[in-house]
Amino acid sequence: MTRIRRGYIARRRRIKKRLFVSSFRGGLSKRTRSITQQERRALASSHRDRDRQKINFRRLWITRINSVIREGWVSYSYSYSRLIHDLYKSELLLNRKILAQIAIANKNCLYLISNESIKEVNWLEGICRSNLNGVPRRMNSGRVKMNKKSSQKKYESTQSIKTF
Repeated sequence: MTRIRRGYIARRRRIKKRLFVSSFRGGLSKRTRSITQQERRALASSHRDRDRQKINFRRLWITRINSVIREGWVSYSYSYSRLIHDLYKSELLLNRKILAQIAIANKNCLYLISNESIKEVNWLEGICRSNLNGVPRRMNSGRVKMNKKSSQKKYESTQSIKTF
């Protein structure tokens, strides 16, 4: 019997894999079985390292911000966590990447941002303390418990609606 040549599909698949690992050294770029193993490993590593890269950059930005804060540029006995807390309370939505760039490029600007957030948070906390009478508060059970005055007003308003 004459020899039958196989189709081109498997060859085309192997050539694609060879192109992927063509820069690898030694037999890792020549043997078909090693090529498939190395391709799998490379793709898994790249997927894992993309996540690690995000984590590492975030750590770098946090370190840069913290170092500038602790140098004394911002405020005495002020920390990174306090700065982020104040920024969220004052609704200044600056991400850590931008804050790190500001901290490196212009420390005075970070000083102004932090002082502005401190002033605004102190002002907001003063308002919140004065308006606690009519605001419902949460208890440990998770149910909302109203203060006596506000619950009586609510009851009176429902009674007046029913009479009409």
